[in-house]
Amino acid sequence: MKQFKLDIQNKRIAGVCAGLANYFDIDVTLVRVLFVAALFLGFSLGFWVYLILWIIAPKD
Repeated sequence: MKQFKLDIQNKRIAGVCAGLANYFDIDVTLVRVLFVAALFLGFSLGFWVYLILWIIAPKD
C-alpha cells in the first residue's frame, strides 16, 4: 500500500509537492504549478493544504 511521505531529496521548500508527485506518480513540476496557480488565483485552501501536509506528513 502506498503511503504519502515528504520527499526530502527533491524538495524546494518542504517536500510536499515532490511527495504528492511521487504518491500520484505524476511530474513534480505539474504539482508545483498547480499550488502556485492556486495561490495566485486567491484560493487560500492550497496554502492551508500545503501547510497541513507539511506538518503531519512523515519524512521520506
